[in-house]
Amino acid sequence: MRLHLGLWGLEDVVEAAQLCVSELVTNVITHVGLGTLATLAVSMNGSYVRIEVHDPDTRALPTLLEVGFGSESGRGMRLVESIAARWGVELQADRKVTWCELSTEPASPCSANDGPRLSRAEGLLDLYKAEHSPRAVSAEGCRLKLACAEEAAINIIADLLHWLHAHGSNADDVLDRAQVHFEAVTDVPA
Repeated sequence: MRLHLGLWGLEDVVEAAQLCVSELVTNVITHVGLGTLATLAVSMNGSYVRIEVHDPDTRALPTLLEVGFGSESGRGMRLVESIAARWGVELQADRKVTWCELSTEPASPCSANDGPRLSRAEGLLDLYKAEHSPRAVSAEGCRLKLACAEEAAINIIADLLHWLHAHGSNADDVLDRAQVHFEAVTDVPA
């Protein structure tokens, strides 16, 4: 992992990547079985390093466990969750793929409390950018440009407002409540 990411000029994420690989592979050994044939794949996905571990057992799914202070195991996926920008599991006919993505961009100056909110928002923005303007996701990484993200956010909000209206809700009331909630959890003045 160190050599591969070093060749890509991504030395800043080497330690995090090595830790994630260690946890994902340890899950296969512990929960699927020692000697299980597994594959490690590393790629770039926009401004993220994507790490995948493929194994043949579609029943042994990684989970986030609540473990006690003195527990000696069960923290692996919590560790991956805290290090990675996002992670997940894809089930295929003959295998499962457990993956995580590490950001190659410097962290933005935001509150530590905003982490999960920002991660969820980035996931939605990625989906909308890919769906609504597939040509915009280029090798230059449109996902990094604020204008592209703003356009995707506008599409998300408009789609949600249409859904609320179709289900009999007052979209203006929902927007007002969302604004109040946003201001309550951030340091943005009203």
